[in-house]
Amino acid sequence: MLPAPARRVVQLLSRLSGVGEKTAQRFALELITDPELAADLGRELGQLPLQVGLCASCGNLAEVRDGLPPTCAICADTRRNPSLLCVVARVQDLMAFERSGAMKGRYFVLGRLLSPLDGIGPESIRLSALEARITTDQVREVILATPPTVDGEATALYLARELAARGIVVTRIASGVPHGGDLEFADQITLGRAIEGRRGVGP
Repeated sequence: MLPAPARRVVQLLSRLSGVGEKTAQRFALELITDPELAADLGRELGQLPLQVGLCASCGNLAEVRDGLPPTCAICADTRRNPSLLCVVARVQDLMAFERSGAMKGRYFVLGRLLSPLDGIGPESIRLSALEARITTDQVREVILATPPTVDGEATALYLARELAARGIVVTRIASGVPHGGDLEFADQITLGRAIEGRRGVGP
């Protein structure tokens, strides 16, 4: 029912993660009925690859300026503890930790996880870049913050083995029952890790 140009926009929007065909169609209709928004969005999207890149040090999003290697705000923040490095799989994970306010060090974004079934091996997860970052910043502790999935656990185990050989303290984020969660509906793995990761209470 949509004209061909609108259908092409719907197809492109539906390729975005988490955007289904109905949502993409709703977005497209909004853009069609608001030409000013469509023009502004098109202009910004056209400039986006030229203005935003990946931080040369950690892989986070960074603004590109004057042809220099991009540096994100976190890596440029001298108040951060450079000896503490949190390794995450995706930029989205980095943002989640930043919202918590708990991470005082810096980050390294792998970009992907080990997945032998998908043909993603150790050569695909930027290990050499991670080792270079550890050397440059004289990192003393690496926090492995990959997700608690099969691929995330495999990646964490591989990195722990490789980094421990360098004499670096390697830790893994705890996992357990989420705040406000009901124990009745928690899965067995989550409850098991909650018990294993228990800590003292009181004085």
